[in-house]
Amino acid sequence: MDIDQSVDVVIPVYRPGKELEKLLYWLDKQTVSVRNVFIMHTREEEKLSLGASFRFHTVVEEISPQEYDHGGTRDRAMQKSTGKIIVCMTQDAVPENEYLIENLIRPLADEDIAVSYARQMPKTECKLLERYTRSFNYPAASRVKSSEDLDTLGIKTYFCSNVCAAYNREIYVKTGGFEKKTIFNEDMLYAAKCIRQGYKVAYAGDAKVIHSHNYTRRQQFSRNFDIAVSQKEHPEVFAGIKSEQEGIKMVKRGIRFLIRNHTPWMMVPFVLDSAAKYLGYLLGKNYKKLPLAIVKKCSMNPRYWQEKESV
Repeated sequence: MDIDQSVDVVIPVYRPGKELEKLLYWLDKQTVSVRNVFIMHTREEEKLSLGASFRFHTVVEEISPQEYDHGGTRDRAMQKSTGKIIVCMTQDAVPENEYLIENLIRPLADEDIAVSYARQMPKTECKLLERYTRSFNYPAASRVKSSEDLDTLGIKTYFCSNVCAAYNREIYVKTGGFEKKTIFNEDMLYAAKCIRQGYKVAYAGDAKVIHSHNYTRRQQFSRNFDIAVSQKEHPEVFAGIKSEQEGIKMVKRGIRFLIRNHTPWMMVPFVLDSAAKYLGYLLGKNYKKLPLAIVKKCSMNPRYWQEKESV
């Protein structure tokens, strides 16, 4: 592989469980060695104790809940790295095998690619509808996206997930990195910024992590509310690019998926889930028209609004 393989990893951590142990275990066994792992631990009571030694060097920074920000916290850790490539992961994303890093960073051999993100595979306990969502957003086929895809892919051109994503550090620094204060979507905002500056985004379908959630309808509503807020707060990125088309496509394909799987009775919860997502998205797009008390109840991140209120 014709690429400088000095790789560091950044992981924001909050109330970690067994999955973090599995994640670190698999990072230690990668075919491409990781040099440093920067763990940003949002501390409530006890400090984080890893209780194991690894081939890579581990740096744990304790931060308060008030300090945490989706973009700012990751950027704070990434500024400490001197690696040519920085991989961002979440604490519940477990590598499927020892080839994750190797496959994830391979697209970065192209100097025009700013970021490469991994395929997310469902957990064993993942529900059928969430399995479909995983397959829709993370198909088997890899691809590279650029500004030339905006007419055909629309909002999907900017899609990127730092649940597991590798960043060309030189480009990251040059473009200004993540938004330092954002409610959500810092990974997609960064990908959009890079594409608008002439860089490309790669999806590495052969780089796999085990990661999924069985969100409640309420959680789906709030998550999509925050996604819409982040889009509304950045019209320089999202103005003129509609997300609704992608949602309609997912619903249509989802219905066909349920029919093919001989589970037509699942259409009712699927439609209700989709309605909750769309309602959250619609309200998020219009959050400025809502009372702040309602906005806080709709959002997954009420602290974000408290901070904005105090400014």
